Amino acid sequence: MTEPGTLIPADLLAIMQCPACEGTLHERQEPPALVCSGCGRGYRVVDGIPIMLLSEAEPPNPGN
Repeated sequence: MTEPGTLIPADLLAIMQCPACEGTLHERQEPPALVCSGCGRGYRVVDGIPIMLLSEAEPPNPGN
């Protein structure tokens, strides 16, 4: 079960990696997504389910 204010359970987030670079993921609340701290790609979270497909990923931000 997710804690209030989180997108996915912390124990699940702790074991997930970016499929592109295997970097650590962190939550972004708006718009809901998991963002890689390594390459900067964003993966949408829809109804509590992260969409971890490279073809669906947001491109990295130049500032990351």
